[in-house]
Amino acid sequence: MRFATAATLLLALSLAPSPARAEALKVGVAAPLSGSSELLGRQVLNGARAAAGDTILEIVDDACTAEGGAAAARRFVEAKVKIVVGFLCTESIEAALPILKDAGIPTITPGVRTDSVTDRREKTGWLIYRLAPRADGEENAIGTLLVTLWRDSLFAVVDDGTIYGRDLAENFRAAAANRGLTPVFVDTYRPQMENQIGLAGRLRRAGAANVFVGGDRDDIAIMTRDAAGLGARLTFAGGETLRSASNGVPLASGTLMVGLPEWAEIADPATLQTLAERHIVPEGYVLPAYAAMQVAIAAAGSEQDFAAPALGGPHSTALGEIRFDAKGDLTAGPFRIFRYDGARFVPLESQ
Repeated sequence: MRFATAATLLLALSLAPSPARAEALKVGVAAPLSGSSELLGRQVLNGARAAAGDTILEIVDDACTAEGGAAAARRFVEAKVKIVVGFLCTESIEAALPILKDAGIPTITPGVRTDSVTDRREKTGWLIYRLAPRADGEENAIGTLLVTLWRDSLFAVVDDGTIYGRDLAENFRAAAANRGLTPVFVDTYRPQMENQIGLAGRLRRAGAANVFVGGDRDDIAIMTRDAAGLGARLTFAGGETLRSASNGVPLASGTLMVGLPEWAEIADPATLQTLAERHIVPEGYVLPAYAAMQVAIAAAGSEQDFAAPALGGPHSTALGEIRFDAKGDLTAGPFRIFRYDGARFVPLESQ
């Protein structure tokens, strides 16, 4: 009797439906994997793959075009991905976001800086979150960080007359004015000259100790050389263009830059080890994409409302803690002040 009961029990268990398997998380990855931006797209893909673990990835080449972005979004909807990581171009992400919004699929971009992508969130309802800095992030950081650093010293502001250089310089002047500070000298210089001795002389006569330059690396290098040649002890500062390659005069030690950190220098060592084991060089968009995938996986596994509190953060990532504001921008800007030591830019606060 006991045998029959046991056999019946075993038969019943074998016929009972098995518990449903937990559905694997599926994440879309959009990147330019062909054309002139393919190298950058491969960096996004490498970073996303390295952080994905067991996550299923739906990878699509968005070609950095509106057509490619829309096609990628439709592919993600058909594949029923829960969230998307990627996009480096404004055209592709703006075409994709309306389609993804209608499907309730959030997007985390490690590369698109265009301000309007998040500025229009309230009006459009786009489910966008941005690990990349905003386009106005550089000028805002210059206005905040350098004005604070130079608040007790005489400073000058010069620019090369380009839209980029003028905007940086004017924003710096406005930020200084908001704190009751006025430059002792303001000028627009002619860029790409073999020397800037005349400008250096005017800066020395004005009594400036610090000079913000809205211009490129080579012009700033020439200014520092010529100022030193006149015996003027001036500290020059510029924006992200100071990281560009030099075509001539080397950059002087002590030059300041407001820019983004080298991601590999601030990344979690364990992540760098993971990338090394996969023979992935942590350059360009690799680490931002890695962090974006970490955020996507963490938010998708949250029991909170997926498209709002869960994505807002905080999230622990390879690049530190990340939080997003109501528009989807980073709550803490990544820009810092660096000083050139003759070989590389070193964070000013570490000196």
